[in-house]
Amino acid sequence: MSTPTETALARRWRLEINMGTEAVPDWQLCPAVTEFQWTAEPNHEDDTSYDTDGWGENTKTGQDWEVEVTFNRKATPDSTAYSAVHEAIRLAFFAYGEPSKVHLRFFDRNGLPEAYVGKGLPNWEPQGGEARDLDQVQVTFTGTGPLTPITNPMAA
Repeated sequence: MSTPTETALARRWRLEINMGTEAVPDWQLCPAVTEFQWTAEPNHEDDTSYDTDGWGENTKTGQDWEVEVTFNRKATPDSTAYSAVHEAIRLAFFAYGEPSKVHLRFFDRNGLPEAYVGKGLPNWEPQGGEARDLDQVQVTFTGTGPLTPITNPMAA
């Protein structure tokens, strides 16, 4: 194996939404992503006791994750419909219960090992703009349940 020398690019991430069911998934690309960022913040609690000779100890007691994505809205050439994936996210934003959860996965589009799957609650935020601006939406998916590492679907 050679030593890595190339810097990875931010645009390496690919976001897909399950447009099917968990039993029969239909993973579809979330098109026109212009920004993508994810975090998975652990919760650490102080677990120090007299038994540690004054050294601090901590225990991981939980973890929260979030995906923030901005994309350009895409419509059909006759301007009668938006991207089905974008619409599924928007409609989940207005829903409650299970329909409000978006089953998503994101991974390195070049096939490198980073790849994750989970369910998130979307916060849909149109970005507005001036007359010459593109119609963009920022969506923050707040994880509900685990964010699980998976085998990258693009891996060779």
